[in-house]
Amino acid sequence: MANKKVIAVFGATGAQGGSVARAILENKKFAVRALTRDVTGPKALALRDLGAEVVKGDLNDETSVEAALKGVYGAFLVTNFWDDLSIKKEVCQGKMVAQVAKRLGLKHVVYSGLENVKRLTGGKLEVPHFDGKGEVEEYFWATGVPMTSVRVAAYFENFLTAWKPAKAPDGDYYTLVLPMGDVPMDGISVADIGAVVSSIFNSPEEFIGKAVGLSAEKLTIQQYADVLSKCLGKDIRDAKITPEAYKKLGFPVAEEVANMCLFYQTKPDRDVKLTHRLNPKVKSFSQFISENKEAFKDM
Repeated sequence: MANKKVIAVFGATGAQGGSVARAILENKKFAVRALTRDVTGPKALALRDLGAEVVKGDLNDETSVEAALKGVYGAFLVTNFWDDLSIKKEVCQGKMVAQVAKRLGLKHVVYSGLENVKRLTGGKLEVPHFDGKGEVEEYFWATGVPMTSVRVAAYFENFLTAWKPAKAPDGDYYTLVLPMGDVPMDGISVADIGAVVSSIFNSPEEFIGKAVGLSAEKLTIQQYADVLSKCLGKDIRDAKITPEAYKKLGFPVAEEVANMCLFYQTKPDRDVKLTHRLNPKVKSFSQFISENKEAFKDM
């Protein structure tokens, strides 16, 4: 590890951070310092076995972040809104890392950002898990830290959990309930993000100062349903729900998901071609579902 530049990876035992840590280790150009709150957990130990240096790093503790970033060339940062459902906390964590990165002179930070929807729509739409990341992006650039933001499309993984096809009340078929109208929605598997980020670290001159939208492909909800029908041998259709009706479904983040879909309908920049160039092995939705059929066995 002594002669390789080091990249610190926040959230290294999570979905995005884990994907990034493994891809950088596989690429072998940089060494990895994997940051996690639990250094003795099975995921942390698995990364150590792959050659990562595993250190304690907690986004709520500046001293641990400062210690973890000492002497590194760059860092991958992912903040998690869903931990506390707090924009304030997410923004606070992101800004703190930006300040430490500035102080320590990091040469390249890749931040898993998103658009500040509230600012872009003049307050018409609020999507808290986007807006905080957008604010952090703006802060990074304002502080002058050499940063690339990767704005990741909707996870294909959501279709295995929250967006799983629901049994239709009036018949022997299933529906996908997402208020996208006929506008295609970008998607990608979280497992494919790592190789893209690794490629970005390999080409700082091309990507520092830029926001890069990542997507494996763009499909309408009906097209997602068609892929699921074909792979699972079931009749799955687009429920054709409106954002207004979706907001009234009454579960905790219904309004946020509806507003996110309304923002997606404005077609934010997600670059399928560039994503495929940076990770030629990126999976299509069809490949992803074929590999994850097990998740639907109770349908």
